[in-house]
Amino acid sequence: MSPFGVYVHVPFCAHRCDYCAFATYADRDHLMDDYVDAVLEEIEWARRDGLEIATSVFFGGGTPSRLAPERLLAILDAIPRTDDAEVTVECNPEDASVERLAAYRRGGVNRMSFGVQSTQPAVLADLGRRHGTMAHVEVAHAVHEVGFDTWNMDLIVGSRAETLLDVERTLDDLLSLEFAPPHISCYALTPEPGTPLGQDPTRHPDEDETADAYDLVGRVLESHGYVWEEISNWARPGHECRHNHVYWEQDDYVGFGSAAHSHRQGRRFWNVRTPERFIAMVRDGLRPLGGEENLDEHTKRFEHDSLALRTSRGVPIEAFASLDEIAHLVRVRDGRVTLAANGRLLANQVIVRLRSAE
Repeated sequence: MSPFGVYVHVPFCAHRCDYCAFATYADRDHLMDDYVDAVLEEIEWARRDGLEIATSVFFGGGTPSRLAPERLLAILDAIPRTDDAEVTVECNPEDASVERLAAYRRGGVNRMSFGVQSTQPAVLADLGRRHGTMAHVEVAHAVHEVGFDTWNMDLIVGSRAETLLDVERTLDDLLSLEFAPPHISCYALTPEPGTPLGQDPTRHPDEDETADAYDLVGRVLESHGYVWEEISNWARPGHECRHNHVYWEQDDYVGFGSAAHSHRQGRRFWNVRTPERFIAMVRDGLRPLGGEENLDEHTKRFEHDSLALRTSRGVPIEAFASLDEIAHLVRVRDGRVTLAANGRLLANQVIVRLRSAE
């Protein structure tokens, strides 16, 4: 069957990190039960409308592990999915107890994602993270004890407090684990407007230093058997996140909860941003639609090409009128164009030269 994804947004956090611009809140825990009830109602409406069977489910946020496991699993139970559906839950390292992970696994979760970001204390402090520097060890042991076969850790590079040696030490910490994560993501720190990081120019990342750190991550991971699959993602064979590919390959998906986005056959739509408004609208029997847009054929083609170019599958060479100005940023093999290692953080310079961008 065709891939179909379900995303569930959990907007609650114990603490908001300095770089975070997502629709998340550190002062709304009192809304948790009402929020879960509203999400369950929204899913029920979708089922009555003929909700497709999901091949992947992803709980993101925010911090899904802020919810009691039984409440999160109540949402999962309401989502129709295939027997082999990939079910991922994002979890803060400080929430990764054996008891919580075991409850997830018994309830049908088969993949975990942990935001470790770094193992170096100065970097964690600069990012506003709360977990300790040994969290990666504790997480790895808990995941192994519970029996998850596939999972990932996220890293962030670009902090002004981070040196290349810090990046190297973080990678060594992760890769030397007895049970190393089979999937690692690495994101470049971005100073988003309105965040503490964004409002302080002295903390903004240096682009060249960030590029050096990113390049180091790629070289080290690939030397350890991880395969690059998308600008920010490397995985050992068989441990790719299937849900990510729903987005990258422009398949259909539906999002539940406040600020959740959906895509169906060229129609993109999203829910209202705040949990209070989401809850109130659902209680009143109203669909919590915040906005929508219908993509024309040209826009769909451009998005298809630009998403594909970010991945290891790339695009046919015919997607470009000429490669002359970007030859140093791409590789051509078997008639397809992919980003070279030095072109991944400069992807936008390549994307604007796609025929579909004209």
